[in-house]
Amino acid sequence: MALNEAGFSIIDLPAASTELLASYDNLPVDEYMGHGTRFKRFCQYRLSQDRDSGCSFELLPQRDYTTFVKFNPVAGGIRRRYEPVEVDFTDLLRAGVQGFPLDLSEDWSINLHQNRSQATNASTAPLTPEGVHHDGHDYVMIGVLRRANVGGALTRLWKPGADEPFWSGTIEEGQAVLLDDRAIQHDVTDVESIDGRPANRDIFIAAFSRWSRKWYGDEHDAKALADGTSGTTED
Repeated sequence: MALNEAGFSIIDLPAASTELLASYDNLPVDEYMGHGTRFKRFCQYRLSQDRDSGCSFELLPQRDYTTFVKFNPVAGGIRRRYEPVEVDFTDLLRAGVQGFPLDLSEDWSINLHQNRSQATNASTAPLTPEGVHHDGHDYVMIGVLRRANVGGALTRLWKPGADEPFWSGTIEEGQAVLLDDRAIQHDVTDVESIDGRPANRDIFIAAFSRWSRKWYGDEHDAKALADGTSGTTED
């Protein structure tokens, strides 16, 4: 399904393997975001055109994650050290490749975030402590693989500068929302426990950027660390 006129779409994902789902039980706590309610791994790919399969995914050497303060005022402008993703997400990523209008005559970088957010009777889990935001990429895919005892977690889409979201809804298990990140801002309301027992929301976020925009490597990291406000969504 292509993006609609508003710049987003909701798609069904291929079934996630038992191994992939189980890997969420082994995520380290995110020391930078979520105040102890978020668990995370991270990796990066280079997406290229492939004559036989249509596209190929090269898993890149592990690097710290950096982004600009402009896009994340809570944890931008610093190095975030995450353990690498231990399972294969490429079947899920292919669904994003098919849904986005990617020009595969050029390569793309993909930042893949594997996140669990957990709430209890005593606490909620903030999903977007940075508030309504762009991620700074060309396209963003947010896939939901599990909602266990979860209340809240309402996805909201905003036109830049708007006072109200133009769309809000629940992304269910086995679905993903695809976003034109330049046209749309987004946030998600906090995870709440339905009945006081632990509540887990297991997702992945895949951020696609043209390789020429250099979202991978020393040059990008140096800019993000030196001047967090200098990031741009322009070519």
